Amino acid sequence: MTGEDHVTARGGPWWWARRRSAVFDVSLAVVSALECALEGIPFAREAGIPVAAGVVFGLLAGSVLVVRRRWPIAVVLVSIAITPAEMGFLLGVVGLYTLAAAELPRRIIASLAGMSLVGTLIVTFVKTRQDMSRGDLDIGDWFVPFAAITMSLGFTAPPVLLGLYVGARRRLMESLRERADSLERELQLLAERAEERAEWARNEERTRIAREMHDVVAHRVSLMVVHAAALQAVARKDPEKAVRNAALVGDMGRQALTELREMLGVLRSGGDGRRERAASVPLAAVGVAAAAAAAASRAADDEGPCLAEIEELVGQSAAAGMVVALSVEGDARSYAPQVEQTAFRVVQEALTNVHKHAAGAKTYVRLAHRVSEIAMQVENEPPEEAASSARLPSGGNGLVGMKERVSALGGVFVSGPTDAGGFRVSAVIPAS
Repeated sequence: MTGEDHVTARGGPWWWARRRSAVFDVSLAVVSALECALEGIPFAREAGIPVAAGVVFGLLAGSVLVVRRRWPIAVVLVSIAITPAEMGFLLGVVGLYTLAAAELPRRIIASLAGMSLVGTLIVTFVKTRQDMSRGDLDIGDWFVPFAAITMSLGFTAPPVLLGLYVGARRRLMESLRERADSLERELQLLAERAEERAEWARNEERTRIAREMHDVVAHRVSLMVVHAAALQAVARKDPEKAVRNAALVGDMGRQALTELREMLGVLRSGGDGRRERAASVPLAAVGVAAAAAAAASRAADDEGPCLAEIEELVGQSAAAGMVVALSVEGDARSYAPQVEQTAFRVVQEALTNVHKHAAGAKTYVRLAHRVSEIAMQVENEPPEEAASSARLPSGGNGLVGMKERVSALGGVFVSGPTDAGGFRVSAVIPAS
């Protein structure tokens, strides 16, 4: 092998990668064969053989150059073999160049180049000495070794050095191409992973938004439906109570709208952040992922409900007709915003589920402040047979959302029916 570019889809005949390379090598072989044929004439006369034999020998020896890309070692060996016949100048030069540029061990290249150098040195030395003995050259004895060394180095060193340079440059280009291909594959892989992360971030953002919407809307609207049903029942019998219920419905609606506006404001600010980062990040997928994650983080850090509002939350349920008792254990203290929001949402969703599925049932809300955690429990007794709910629809995602919230903070969430026929929701959240 010569170390030249070998493409997968070959466009030339036999071992050539391209037709142009085949034409070039054949042309060199023709020129080399003609040169050796002409040099075979004086060789035949000096050797005392027929001139035709010398010409045929030269043609065969010079045509070996056609296989220089396939077998460069063979070409160099032939050029060394015919050196004593003083033929094959082009064959030797091109052969040494091809050998040096090939993907071969350096010791092989050095050995063959040294053989060619020694062969040329000996032949030049003998030829110059003969010319001086015949009187063709009238120069001092110093000229013989000088001419031999000069001719051998000039014949061997330039093609070998040029071949080594071209081979090194070719290997460098191949290495750069491989690195470019590897970098392209890595960038493609990074883009795919970034797209996966962006999709994951979008899914997380959609889940978070759905959970927030559920928490904000479900509780308020459930209480509004309960109050509306009570308003319809007492509108004619107790107008004053009907007025109070109507006022409560209005308050609930205003509170729901306020919380929705706050959440939509956070989402709008998150969208602005996405547009700003998309302009500065090269990969769009990475920008989307970072923007979604940042929006989620801002939404979590934004002010929301806290533990101090649980008493008001319980009072709203009591105003809607629920028999509910609140008990607090331990010294109340402030927690991280995410912890307080999650604790509030757990109690809120549990009370909403009581309104939906166990209207009229007595409910107990317990809150315990411990050293390194906060625990909450909402438990309701079995509803009375005569009690009927307002037939509120349920999406079945409330318990799932509560568990996701608590688990995201490293807490424990448990829910399920009690032995008495009621239902219990319990959660423990680390304080930090």
